[in-house]
Amino acid sequence: MGSMNDRIREVAELTERLKEQYPAEINAFLGFMGKTEGNPALTHAQKELINVALAVAAQCEWCIAIHVKAAVKAGANRDEIMSAGFQAVLMHGGPALMYLVSLTHAVDEFAPATTQGV
Repeated sequence: MGSMNDRIREVAELTERLKEQYPAEINAFLGFMGKTEGNPALTHAQKELINVALAVAAQCEWCIAIHVKAAVKAGANRDEIMSAGFQAVLMHGGPALMYLVSLTHAVDEFAPATTQGV
């Protein structure tokens, strides 16, 4: 398994390719994403923690990498990120538990290692 930064790089490359080949479709998605992310009802960190949980439940390594890095940048700590991951396991079960492998790789890569357990 490559690094989580590799996953983020793959998404960036895909997005650029889609902008060239399918601009209407990708720009519509990116516009929707921007509007949704801009809603002020939740903080950016709260949104990213929700996104982390959804990424684990959706079993998407690329999404996990993107949203763990964004959650850390928004101020979330390791325990908050892992807690979001466990919420996904609670709601999605065993398959989501297996994606805590990817989540722990992303947390190890992007979050400071200064906290104790969850």
